[in-house]
Amino acid sequence: MSGNQKLRRPRTGRMISGVCAGLANFFGLDVSIIRIVYVILTFFTAFAGIPIYLLMWIIIPQEPNHYFMIKAGIIGGAGYTAGELIRLLINHPDVEIKFINSSSNAGNKITDVHEGLYGETDLVFTDELPLDTVDVIFFCTAHGDTKKFIESHDIPEDVKIIDLSMDYRIKDESHDFVYGLPELNRRTICQSKHVANPGCFATCIQLGLLPLAKHLMLNDDVMVNAITGSTGAGVKPGATTHFSWRNNNMSIYKPFTHQHVPEIKQSIKQLQNSFNSEIDFIPYRGDFARGIFATIVVKTKVELDEIVKMYKDYYAEDSFTHIVEKNIDLKQVVNTNKCLIHLEKHGDKLLIVSCIDNLLKGASGQAVHNMNLMFNLEETVGLMLKPSAF
Repeated sequence: MSGNQKLRRPRTGRMISGVCAGLANFFGLDVSIIRIVYVILTFFTAFAGIPIYLLMWIIIPQEPNHYFMIKAGIIGGAGYTAGELIRLLINHPDVEIKFINSSSNAGNKITDVHEGLYGETDLVFTDELPLDTVDVIFFCTAHGDTKKFIESHDIPEDVKIIDLSMDYRIKDESHDFVYGLPELNRRTICQSKHVANPGCFATCIQLGLLPLAKHLMLNDDVMVNAITGSTGAGVKPGATTHFSWRNNNMSIYKPFTHQHVPEIKQSIKQLQNSFNSEIDFIPYRGDFARGIFATIVVKTKVELDEIVKMYKDYYAEDSFTHIVEKNIDLKQVVNTNKCLIHLEKHGDKLLIVSCIDNLLKGASGQAVHNMNLMFNLEETVGLMLKPSAF
């Protein structure tokens, strides 16, 4: 074992997950000896070695992929969502960014636009589209532009596509895009070539409702209030985004008519086909930069303990969605790919509190999560981020 040797699970020479191979490499031993000793100890300790192995599988990180790097391209690289996506991908151990397309910034350094990346990248925007050099393309384009691009360009058949616009979120016979909410469609995403990333509000609200839909408990109108930061409106300045208007201010917009409602209903009906009620959604503009905080009210006579168990069981296999007993706040999720959910019962009213970072779990983080699944990587790779909470 050298002084700078790190304990890692190798990608080659392993039989299951690489735990024994990693220990052998770390201590400079023959991996066969490690495996034999493990089997003997497991047999003579009432199979205690099995949970220990699983624990080490979780704790010991996998070595970086030096054998195959996913080559990624980004189309529409100047916005907030693209900036977060670039930050995630340049720090992802299994990804190499081949191009970042932006016709309005061609020739400029990435750091001229995304100034938070100083010292992390020397990449430059391009107006070229070397589509045959990548394995995956991320579309961070305005709504409507992804569809126009795909219809007007010859994208190689083996290139995977992750679309962060709303062009393909609604299931339709005219396309083969899968709705990219891992907590709902994980297996399908793993086998898909084309994924439509969910909307930010839609992600936050759906994660608060899916366990109830699975148990056929959404039989009345659902009341939703949710507040979002100014980055949700995009990077282009507008009348309701500049500092003088937004600071110390609050307002609603698109009450009952927000564009994310159809995809929320689509996901609920996927689990509860009988759902025929309304999502009474009131979106709020908040005087902060990023994050979504939603409160959802559903009528039910089911006891809280039973409901909490439903939620914990539903999200038991999910790495980023967590049920929290204490009340939650926005800073716990900002700068992460997490969704935190808190549940309370008041009479026959169930209060569901759900919060996410709109740029990560609501956009770029979820896109990278989908990429990890599509390329058979561990789903958390490149997404273990520290929240802005103290």
